[in-house]
Amino acid sequence: MSATRNANGYSVSQDKDGQWWIINYHGEQVAGPLPSKAMAVEVAAVFQDDRSAPAAKERETAPRAPRRKK
Repeated sequence: MSATRNANGYSVSQDKDGQWWIINYHGEQVAGPLPSKAMAVEVAAVFQDDRSAPAAKERETAPRAPRRKK
């Protein structure tokens, strides 16, 4: 793997096969493969990832609406 570069809060790194990927802060590949580092940095600079569903811990601590009485 090549040196990782950050752009717009995402990491741009090269995989073993030579392709470039955009990685989010969870370590998940969110875009790619891309043929060059320059292209991957360009894409990462404008990339907007939708926030995934909250983790189980967040769901448990989220405020709950009061239940209606029957």
